[in-house]
Amino acid sequence: MKILIVRALIGGALLTLPLAIAQKKPATHLDIKAVAALPEDVKSPEAIVHADYECISGGIGVPRQWARDLSLYDPNGRSFSPHSDSKTGKLAVWSATEQEYADAADASFVRDGFTEREVAHKIYRYGNVATVVSSYEGTLASTGKLYSRGVNIYTLYFADDRWWISSVSWDDEHPINPIPPELAATH
Repeated sequence: MKILIVRALIGGALLTLPLAIAQKKPATHLDIKAVAALPEDVKSPEAIVHADYECISGGIGVPRQWARDLSLYDPNGRSFSPHSDSKTGKLAVWSATEQEYADAADASFVRDGFTEREVAHKIYRYGNVATVVSSYEGTLASTGKLYSRGVNIYTLYFADDRWWISSVSWDDEHPINPIPPELAATH
């Protein structure tokens, strides 16, 4: 989920794909038709997070499932990702609607074959709200290599007999920001 799209610039390493996407104005606006959520996608916190990962993932040339992805989110849902501003070095946050995320990510995800998968998760639930802390690994089919690791934090709520994603925030792993041990591997 998200997949997302701004990533941290780490210790002089190359700018990651999501940060590069966020800094460029999308070349196209995707016309995403609204569809009803699949019942199996929204039946539980685990299911909705799994569906979000599936929607943004795929091989080279494979269209992403943006209509399905949008069906998972509250209409006012947003994505948040902190990153180091390339000019000032200060921490900045990219905040996007799901439409803006799709517009920014689609071309590179399809071109490079981006796939993100969950490694492990923790769920904190109280009544009709839940937070899912989900570690991920992202790979690029174009290189066949691990591209990124980090943690997505999903904020969910239950209404109208289904779960909704109200927001997802993420940050990449780096030497001073390792994935916590309890999220490093599936239990």
